[in-house]
Amino acid sequence: MLWDLAGEVRMLLTLPAALAMQVAHPAVSAGVDEYSVFRTDPWGRGERSLRSVQLWVYGGEKAEEEGRRLRRLHQGIKGVDAHGREYHALTPAYYSWVHATGFPVYRHTRPYLGGRPYTPDEERRLYAEWLQVGRVLGIQDRDMPQTVEEFWPYYRRVLSEELERTAVVEELIAVDVPLPAPDRGPRAVRTALRLAWPVLGPWFARFRRFLTIGMMPPDARAAIGLPWTERQERRLRGLGRAVRVVMPLLPERLRYLPLAYAARKEYRRQSGRPGPEPGG
Repeated sequence: MLWDLAGEVRMLLTLPAALAMQVAHPAVSAGVDEYSVFRTDPWGRGERSLRSVQLWVYGGEKAEEEGRRLRRLHQGIKGVDAHGREYHALTPAYYSWVHATGFPVYRHTRPYLGGRPYTPDEERRLYAEWLQVGRVLGIQDRDMPQTVEEFWPYYRRVLSEELERTAVVEELIAVDVPLPAPDRGPRAVRTALRLAWPVLGPWFARFRRFLTIGMMPPDARAAIGLPWTERQERRLRGLGRAVRVVMPLLPERLRYLPLAYAARKEYRRQSGRPGPEPGG
């Protein structure tokens, strides 16, 4: 299921919500606040993070290499959070929460972007594949709920006991914090965006806030203390309908991110089959 899901361009819409849920944990927020370059190099950080996520699913042998690289990268991330508590990025409870956020976001956004909720069997299959991603990241089975039935009590406990509206969450949903124009992509595109950014920048900030809060599961939204109105919900459903109409019309090379498309194409070349097996 992840082989078909994780690399689709529509899933880019879900990433801000998962990130905000991660940094709503005070320990994760403190690490991002002190060590991340999301303020000084937001587009570069986003590009690197997206490539990393794609490698977890489509990287083959490179997936395990990426998991080890991330653990080395996080080895020195430690300090004191906003409540004066010591933290280390690789503390299993914190590292596991970062991984865990993907599953409820995938589940919540399915009716918007996919048209129908997952069946119970599909949820179990998706969660089993998400567990495998956790193993790629070096998380031990003992530190992850092993079934969907075990996941939801864990998830609700973290929401009720640990999450809060941290300073980094506030930055991610702010519409008045300056964001530099994109510095990735073809030169002509970068130039055009830079010229138009005085107009596009504020619009993008509002759209990012809209996606961050809207694509977040309602129980997480409530736990963090983020507002959401019926009008915004109607707009989100309208966006979802538009996405569901457009996506099937796109050729695969445009529907999937480059790394995912290349992996799917290579699978077909090696197997002689018309398409990848689900979860391949």
